[in-house]
Amino acid sequence: MHVHENYPLLAYNTFGIDCTSRWFAEYGSAGELRAIISSDAFRHSSALLVGKGSNLLFLNDFNGMVVHSAMKGVRVVEHDDDTVMIDADAGMLWDDLVAYAVENGWWGIENLSLIPGEVGAAAVQNIGAYGVELCDVLVSVTVLSLKTGQELVFPVAECGYGYRTSIFKTTAKNEFAMLSVRMVLSRLPRPNFSYPHLEREVNMRGKADLATIRKTITEIRLAKLPDPAVLGNAGSFFMNPVITADHWQRLQDVYAGMPSYQLPDGRFKVPAAWLIEQCGWKGKSRGKAGVHDRQALVLVNRGGATGQEIADLASEIQQSVDDRFGIRLCPEVNYIS
Repeated sequence: MHVHENYPLLAYNTFGIDCTSRWFAEYGSAGELRAIISSDAFRHSSALLVGKGSNLLFLNDFNGMVVHSAMKGVRVVEHDDDTVMIDADAGMLWDDLVAYAVENGWWGIENLSLIPGEVGAAAVQNIGAYGVELCDVLVSVTVLSLKTGQELVFPVAECGYGYRTSIFKTTAKNEFAMLSVRMVLSRLPRPNFSYPHLEREVNMRGKADLATIRKTITEIRLAKLPDPAVLGNAGSFFMNPVITADHWQRLQDVYAGMPSYQLPDGRFKVPAAWLIEQCGWKGKSRGKAGVHDRQALVLVNRGGATGQEIADLASEIQQSVDDRFGIRLCPEVNYIS
């Protein structure tokens, strides 16, 4: 266990916001985490659990304790001819886990290649891409209560998973620390091509095996999204909004080419990037904060921006989309003050 004072958080937020925390602690086991939550520094200050901070926006210095997992193992629990069940520790880089699965011939998370962050944060956020969400393969998550120090297992059905959300992000926020996740992957080929353009791109590169699918998705993401190490960002800043069928029809009457996807309940999901681009924000800047020139859904730190500058830009974008389309965009990124 390591506890530090006035600790720089540049390595723990992909926006590249230059800020500090009053305390910083890192744990390599459940026992070390129990020691941290028993400390005076933890009990007498606000606490924030982080991975790599790929969904965080620090508005200022954090006057509390930031806690990070250094647990990075992956273990096979059981397997048969068709499936394999694995446990992955919360501090493991998500894309390292995807690479490990692909190398071992395990299907189910290859469409989630190159998503930044760590395994624990992925389970909190319920990451998703190309027709796959993490909850599709999860069996359970193991957590530690920050109040009692008790280790608990939440079956996936009790995690409240939805579009980029879970109870760990809402009703149980800041109550638990992720220790590990358990998932079941397929040992049989199970490509998910619910996004037709992905299948076309894969076929252009070769056969639809795990390596080709991962390579294709990695190349697509690298072409569309900036590298946080070069240009600070948190990937998709806003969630794609869901609107009623009546609202969708009213917009279609005006914007006949508006892209959308109908959900089973009859509502429509509309790409936030398209809405933002229609409002003229793509490539625009406000001071040192800006909108990426290739992907309007990505807000960027052009160098030296504060978290508040990025939040102010996001607010302007929300207002302009609301004014034009009657849709209020919701940030996917969590604001930390």
